[in-house]
Amino acid sequence: MTQQNELHIEDIEEAARACRPVRPHGPWRVQIGDADLNFRPEVLDDPMPTGLQILELVRARPPEEYMVFQLLRDGALEELRPTETTDLRSRGVERFLVFQGSASYRMELDGRVLAWGKPVISGLTLKKLADVDPATYGVWLEVRGADDRLIGDCDLVNLSCEGLERFFTGKVQTTEG
Repeated sequence: MTQQNELHIEDIEEAARACRPVRPHGPWRVQIGDADLNFRPEVLDDPMPTGLQILELVRARPPEEYMVFQLLRDGALEELRPTETTDLRSRGVERFLVFQGSASYRMELDGRVLAWGKPVISGLTLKKLADVDPATYGVWLEVRGADDRLIGDCDLVNLSCEGLERFFTGKVQTTEG
């Protein structure tokens, strides 16, 4: 893409950070991430892409073996089905997650019920979803009738067990000083 073309791309995330409306004409830059919340920029010409268009953009083939989620401004995840559209010009539609697989798993994080596209999730990914500083915050798995379990950054929690896994974050107390 030439520098001239680059100047005409509306960066939706930048518009959100600046608290300004998204320009009504494109093309539009969005962020598309993976299960580790590693994002990369992609450009769309259609202001109302389908889930299938997002999958085609990242060359997820065959598309029926992948799922797309919108990462909403409040941190919630919402599945975008292959034929369902989303309006890029709406506030807060700038980040998407693509998962290989056909099942979603529900969990609760800091009081919000979220869907996730993999049967496991790491402590670090939970912190990123909660939008907390990974260095100063911890994440715990609520265990009814016992002590809650601290989840390390590299620890994986199975979300495919029966029932809703509940997580909460909080500042990690240090003994320094």
